[in-house]
Amino acid sequence: MFKRILVANRGEIAIRIIRACRELGIKTVAVYSEEDTESLHVQYADECHCIGPAEPSQSYLNIEKIIDIAKSFRCDAVHPGYGFLSQIPAFARACEENKIEFIGPSSQVLSMMGNKVEARSTAAKTGVPIIPGSVEPAKNLDEALEIADEVGYPVLVKAVYGGGGKGMRIAKNREEMKQTLEMSALEAKASFGSPEIYVEKFLPKARHIEFQVLADKKGRAIHLGERECSLQRRYQKLIEETPSPFLTRELRREMGEAALKIAKAVNYVNAGTVEFLVDREKNYYFLEFNTRLQVEHLITEMVTGIDIVKAQIRIAAGEKLDYNQNKIIPRGHAIDCRINAEDPFNNFIPSPGVVTRFHPPGGPGVRVDTHLYSGYTISVFYDPLIVKLAVWGINRLEAIQRMKNALNEFVIEGVKTTIPFHKRIMEDEDFLKSDIHVNFVDERMGKLLPKHFLEEEAAAAIIAVLTRQVKESTIQATIPRRKSSSVSLWKLAGRVKRFSRVC
Repeated sequence: MFKRILVANRGEIAIRIIRACRELGIKTVAVYSEEDTESLHVQYADECHCIGPAEPSQSYLNIEKIIDIAKSFRCDAVHPGYGFLSQIPAFARACEENKIEFIGPSSQVLSMMGNKVEARSTAAKTGVPIIPGSVEPAKNLDEALEIADEVGYPVLVKAVYGGGGKGMRIAKNREEMKQTLEMSALEAKASFGSPEIYVEKFLPKARHIEFQVLADKKGRAIHLGERECSLQRRYQKLIEETPSPFLTRELRREMGEAALKIAKAVNYVNAGTVEFLVDREKNYYFLEFNTRLQVEHLITEMVTGIDIVKAQIRIAAGEKLDYNQNKIIPRGHAIDCRINAEDPFNNFIPSPGVVTRFHPPGGPGVRVDTHLYSGYTISVFYDPLIVKLAVWGINRLEAIQRMKNALNEFVIEGVKTTIPFHKRIMEDEDFLKSDIHVNFVDERMGKLLPKHFLEEEAAAAIIAVLTRQVKESTIQATIPRRKSSSVSLWKLAGRVKRFSRVC
């Protein structure tokens, strides 16, 4: 087993990894940016090291610096968590070259599955259905139009690399396709360094269902059941649950076997998630392979009793899986709400600032994964996810009731959060019947939230102002000047909030 692991991440996921290491008797080294000096993950680790300025490119994405720190602290392994460097082949390759165990798949597998077109091709070769569309990146507009005409509109234009909804847009006809293609390519280039895109058929009212996979270095692989991830906003997951109320026992078995086929086809090692879209007729199609720990892994842990993070570490250390597929029998029902520092009544604009009061919920079957505390400053530099709130119940109805209670108990003051939005979802009649799909939230926003929420253009203008002022304040911070001219990031956020009320 490893003696010391460097945690190449921040916030609640860093704390989650550190806790798992503690239970395994492993020492931890935390890295943190200048912005995260007061973060809880710094206090939880055995040792810590400041890695650079607030900007991720100079801190949490600085591969050379992280490798140097891992070597100087004599770390056996690095756990990347999710986001940041977790799916970057160059980082895994740097770990391999420096004899540091990367807790995740090989750099080769990361490269293969990071290319969405290659991942689709791999799935097709194993006999797993894929969504009709491109078999290679579109070379030009004419080729993209030809593919769209062939599969039929509407279509999705998607970035070959990356994820999180970036570079992904719907085109309803040929005229829209021309504009959509250009915008998707520009966004893909800005987000992932490559303008390559591909086209696939858009499946209306489809459900997003993923299977959690664990695979060891001995060639053994199992899955831990599925998670229903259909409640999304602009392709960003908001609420997940397990098991999916939509799947039949037979379909669950078939999709689980399909997930393992793909994992074995690429010689996958460690934790990963095979994602599918399922249409109203229960036809399923491979979507992508997420080659890392998922944000929502905690609900699978709650119904299976398996600690996925500890399993990741054991697998990376060369231990074999000691679980049999037929012994994986999920119990009960679990739901996870991703709580963001965003204002749901103002088109989900970011809400950074100081948390003046923090009181998490409790009681049977309630789990809170977070790095918040009273007095903590939520930064504009990082993802707005601040809390993962999960509940377990003996069945779905009990889980929903527990989630309602937990949301009502939760107190976070000083910033806006998405808690009010989650409360409305838990009361929605169609959600209660599990009549949901990936566009459910976007289509029903007017019903879920009051009609006075900001129009997209106004919200975009506010975010642009915040981003520009943050960049300017960052540049100015490098130039010596009097204290009176310095700009606090959370005060800037306050200005934006005041502006949003005017709008």
